[in-house]
Amino acid sequence: MANPTTSAKGREENRTNPTLEKAKDVASQAMDKAREGAATVGHMASQAASAVGKTADNLASSAGTGIKNLGETLRENAPREGMLGNASQTVANTIKDSGRYLEEAGLSGVAEDLTEMIRRNPVPAILIGIGVGFLIGRAMRS
Repeated sequence: MANPTTSAKGREENRTNPTLEKAKDVASQAMDKAREGAATVGHMASQAASAVGKTADNLASSAGTGIKNLGETLRENAPREGMLGNASQTVANTIKDSGRYLEEAGLSGVAEDLTEMIRRNPVPAILIGIGVGFLIGRAMRS
């Protein structure tokens, strides 16, 4: 013969099981919605970062165009004869070439080139970083 308390517990468990199942379903749906929301936020953040990167590249390209034009103007207006002429033409050509590089490569290209240069020359890069840090520290103390 079945114990009356055991059968009452069994009946109570049968009544709570549908409630428990419903709670599990609600929790599962909430987790699915949270995952969808996180995926949407991640996608939106990725799009925003991409847009910021493109804007930075466009600004760098515009700055490169301005620098290139400055180099051309300097070359046209600088003296062309003698030692001063040679120096000014060299500076103008360097400014123009730098502007052209920035215009064509953009900020992302400059960052890639800088990363590659640091990989090829790690010790000088560290020493330059220490020197720049020292100079910034001195300037901040003053």
